[in-house]
Amino acid sequence: MSHLLNINSISQVHEFFGMPRPKHPLISVLRLKQYLPDIDFGDTKYILNLYQVSFKSKVDGSFNYGRNTYDFQDGTLLFTAPGQALKFEAPEVPDEEGWTLIFHPDLIRKSELGRNMDSYTFFAYDLHEALHISDEEKRKLKELVENIEKEYSQNYDKHSQKLIIANLELLLDYCTRYYDRQFLMRTNLNSDLVSGFERLLKDYYKEGQQYETGIPTVSYCSSELGYSSDYFSDLIKKETGKTAQETIQQFVIEKAKTKLLSSTDAVSQIAYDIGFEYPQHFSKLFKSKTGKSPKEYRQLN
Repeated sequence: MSHLLNINSISQVHEFFGMPRPKHPLISVLRLKQYLPDIDFGDTKYILNLYQVSFKSKVDGSFNYGRNTYDFQDGTLLFTAPGQALKFEAPEVPDEEGWTLIFHPDLIRKSELGRNMDSYTFFAYDLHEALHISDEEKRKLKELVENIEKEYSQNYDKHSQKLIIANLELLLDYCTRYYDRQFLMRTNLNSDLVSGFERLLKDYYKEGQQYETGIPTVSYCSSELGYSSDYFSDLIKKETGKTAQETIQQFVIEKAKTKLLSSTDAVSQIAYDIGFEYPQHFSKLFKSKTGKSPKEYRQLN
């Protein structure tokens, strides 16, 4: 039977791995190659109430992206946000170059970075949507991690907190850039995804699913296509300039326009046929996207 363990502090992490006490209560860089072989993770699941950025080098084999597989040998980065359930498995061979950066939300709570953390959507990506990085990118991130480590390891002064957060923000900004590069490198795959997204929406209405579950959601579409919601939305926006939600709404509006001009059905019936439970919600969305109410659009065309 599996156990569930909540990890709420940097000290708990150090204690769990048998490491010396942390040099900073809210942030730490872990290099676990000397500790992992002696740890029995058992059948325990962990709720990590900390942010985590973890780098593993020289990854053998492949990683799955959606339903496609890519080889990448230089290394990979995984991101987790507070409150996510994890299950660890100790590697057979310790990772000589690997590192894990963990930090408590309190570290950044009063900073600009804390206010902008939601923009780093990769903390909500699934593990199979990891960031693969080149040797050059690996060196840049390693430099920033070492800067953070030096700041909290030396004598703490009034500048330390600001410099730690500045380096942390810079690290996350570089990760954003590298994800953009990763999306760009997979343009052909992304185009296939956009086409698959369009087919999924058409099939959804062809099969009459809107009568049972309403307007298709981003969560539904991403799940059907094998992605997490955030990764799917970011990828669609990079490829089309519109979010997945905006793409769904545009698709719905185009169907509504066709029905308004090709039938005499009441607006309320058209709203129902498209998947709206309440006609007023349909009318509000239609006007926000076209500048006209459904009745006005029908009369002017």
